Amino acid sequence: MNKIVTSKEEILESSRELIRQQGWSAVNIRAVAVACGVSVGAIYNYFDSKAALVGATVESVWCEIFHRPRDESVFQDTQACITWMYGRLEYGSKQYPGFFTLHSLGFMQEEKPDGKRRMQQTWQHILEALCFVLKRDHKIRPDAFTGQFTAEKFAGVLFSLMLSALLRQDYDPSAVLEIVRRTLY
Repeated sequence: MNKIVTSKEEILESSRELIRQQGWSAVNIRAVAVACGVSVGAIYNYFDSKAALVGATVESVWCEIFHRPRDESVFQDTQACITWMYGRLEYGSKQYPGFFTLHSLGFMQEEKPDGKRRMQQTWQHILEALCFVLKRDHKIRPDAFTGQFTAEKFAGVLFSLMLSALLRQDYDPSAVLEIVRRTLY
């Protein structure tokens, strides 16, 4: 072991790299310690269990996939935002093969409440971002949303379509963009 200490971010970065190279099964305390060049105890200074390490790794993968774009204009236009999101889904699928399906199915099990909570927080954040964009988009006609058909409900529909695209591994947003055009403009 070369180092005595490391950082939480370095641990998470090494965990993400292990996933890229070897898949989810490679992430464990010992393998991450080796990848970081530290002792197992150094990892336990930051994560009290493998479940905590995996949960934090999942969160860091989501953050990498959906990091804020340099061009904030993406959040001014619904179509641009959807196109960006589908591009990020494709990026995530290529960088972390199986991530979307493996971790979401694994964390839906009862024994993984922290991972499930982190996944749901990320999904809620994505839904809130969609609502934010829908409410800011000046191209949406003023009567598009009503008391029954709200921006929040439409964001839920859009998000469901994105999750469906993940399962199909279909990262072409054209069908969703057509729904947006026909419904809102």
